[in-house]
Amino acid sequence: MKNTFGTNLTVTLFGESHGECIGAVVDGLAPGIEVDLDFISSQLAKRRPSCVTDTARREQDDFKIVSGVFQGKTTGTPLCFIIENKDTKSGDYQKTYGMARPSHADYTAFIKYHGFEDYRGGGHFSGRITAPLVGVGAILISALKKLGVTIGTHILSCAGVEDRAFGDHIKDIESLENLNFPVLDQTAEQKMIEKITDAKNNLDSVGGITQTAVCGMPAGVGEPWFDTIEGILSHALFSIGGIKGVEFGLGFGFADKKASQVNDKFFLENGVVKTLTNNNGGINGGISNGMPITFNCAVKPTPSISQEQNTIDFVKGENSVLKIQGRHDPAIIRRVCPVINSVVAIALVDMLSGRYGTDFLTKGF
Repeated sequence: MKNTFGTNLTVTLFGESHGECIGAVVDGLAPGIEVDLDFISSQLAKRRPSCVTDTARREQDDFKIVSGVFQGKTTGTPLCFIIENKDTKSGDYQKTYGMARPSHADYTAFIKYHGFEDYRGGGHFSGRITAPLVGVGAILISALKKLGVTIGTHILSCAGVEDRAFGDHIKDIESLENLNFPVLDQTAEQKMIEKITDAKNNLDSVGGITQTAVCGMPAGVGEPWFDTIEGILSHALFSIGGIKGVEFGLGFGFADKKASQVNDKFFLENGVVKTLTNNNGGINGGISNGMPITFNCAVKPTPSISQEQNTIDFVKGENSVLKIQGRHDPAIIRRVCPVINSVVAIALVDMLSGRYGTDFLTKGF
């Protein structure tokens, strides 16, 4: 089982939803990076369930960094980040072992691991495992910001309710930093919450689309062909279980356009190369061009719903009917936004380290 992402900076995830703890080991961090514990806590709070749109499972996400940090700064050796699991109710899953929850990994995990997997709460496949990603991502987000690289994600649409798209990318990213429900048009928040609550009351769930922007990325980062910025970011983003689609810039909107309509024309402004439009999402030939990197992610409805659904019992080898019990999110899209920001930070630091060396986070580009 491969649980490590990255080449220059590597992140390895461990733990299960109902196990003793979950965590991550980060290797390749430059020494001397400041570790702001309060900022880590604030990022974890954005991912943590906190309102009617979220699961009733209320983990506090108290974390420990047990190696790799000394006197508030990274040492350059592997950093181990741990969060204990405390609010677990494993009995909800023991009753239905062998029943394949529709759109979950129960069956595929059983086949891959021959029945030895920890199935409680989805085990290692649970969205719970994204918490340590957010923890280590917070360290990198903070370090990148000091170099002028900022990352922001908002809910572009949810259950048919639309937020406005990014406009002034830098200001919009700043406006998202302290929001628990990340939308750019505040009138969209209550409408989205109403749609999510309605789905919850009908024992259902909803999905949506997120939009992410990265500002301050220098031109020239990324590789042609197999290690393009799109390829590395997509690799990281698709590691988040609820994401089922990624499009960069105009994305699928290119399909019915002419080149004369969507080509990004270059110009110079005070010696800086820019483009009049940004339909390619800040990337040409798999390499950053200095414009904001932009992309959208399709987030599926939470598959755990309390309606009766046809399925199979893969242990008994028979068809069955399942009604899922337990505590689940009627929408994960709010909570996935800080996870997206974190995996983007991890992927960008990995690529930037390949371009400028692993010490760039403390020495600059």
